[in-house]
Amino acid sequence: MAGSRLSGLTAPSLSDIEELAQEAYARLPEAFRALTGGIVIGVEDFPADDVLAEMKAGPFDLLGLFQGIGLAQDQAVPETGRMPNMVFLYRRAILDYWAEHDETLGAVVTHVLIHEIGHHFGLSDADMDAIERAAE
Repeated sequence: MAGSRLSGLTAPSLSDIEELAQEAYARLPEAFRALTGGIVIGVEDFPADDVLAEMKAGPFDLLGLFQGIGLAQDQAVPETGRMPNMVFLYRRAILDYWAEHDETLGAVVTHVLIHEIGHHFGLSDADMDAIERAAE
């Protein structure tokens, strides 16, 4: 007896989420991507314990996080030894959110990525929504 077409499914891996994030980043308007400079996208299962403590959050509360110096706070003279700006996406929280909502996984990853990059620019929710629509 043949198994169900669903019997071989596995949860998306860290690399699967990273691939979705890179695809979403590539769909962002070119002018917006050019402004993001050397932003690094990282995917982890959960935020680090110090991040959870600082944010007063549980392990499934954060879907993503921008870490670095936002453009609004950026200094005219760059600091030596400063780490690049990073966007972290948290796989387990993203999958938990996805399971509870009627959205594709790609749409969830795109939304989180744009929201976190938006912090880099100090954008409003309306600005981020417009960028998200342009990326669809």
